[in-house]
Amino acid sequence: MAGLADSGSNPDVDLLYDINGLAKAAPPWFDHVMEFVGEYGVLFGLVAMVLWCWWGVRQRGGPDAASSVAALVWAPLAAGVAVLVNVPIRGFVERPRPFNDHEGLEVLVDGKDDFSFVSDHATLCMALAVGLFLANRRFGLVALVLGLIGGFIRVYMGVHYPTDVVGGLALGTAVALLLSPLAMALLTPLMRAVERSPKAGWLIAARPQGQRRRVAERSRGRAAGSEPEERDLAA
Repeated sequence: MAGLADSGSNPDVDLLYDINGLAKAAPPWFDHVMEFVGEYGVLFGLVAMVLWCWWGVRQRGGPDAASSVAALVWAPLAAGVAVLVNVPIRGFVERPRPFNDHEGLEVLVDGKDDFSFVSDHATLCMALAVGLFLANRRFGLVALVLGLIGGFIRVYMGVHYPTDVVGGLALGTAVALLLSPLAMALLTPLMRAVERSPKAGWLIAARPQGQRRRVAERSRGRAAGSEPEERDLAA
């Protein structure tokens, strides 16, 4: 893979110069904005979308709330798993950053002294986006667009080859999709247990105060070996 960087006639390198050339032509303030968005903005935006979607599920409640929250929990977990999978890939390929092998690049961020393939940012963002798409199609479509934009900006910043980003997008997608059935099988019962909890149930669905009291009484009744009497919530 490192050989991809050896020739300026390589399409990967040509595309790198074409995209990064936009940073040279842009005013400094715009490059600063792109630097922030590429390093933090896209990732923060995706996390905010997951939290926003969770809040909506929690407010609606309903019988599917636990499974919906389980799907949302899988999104950041998928991102973490994908980055861990990428650790041995980066160590095996050992592809240098493009600015180490090519002159004339406009590098917008310093301190990138690790390997280039596969892009951690692209992997992380796409795993989050695909995980969110599995949980909510409307939010997920926006997240997928953000993930693609984030990958483009990594090349714009001069810190990744286009194939680094493509590899990251593919890795994040594969992890989020392929491990989703197993993750849901494990997370859904866990979220249902959390939903039944008198103290943590609010994480899954917002309940009226009377309903929370009723759940707590039932829980205490089961612990004591008897069911408490039903209370009229309208009283």
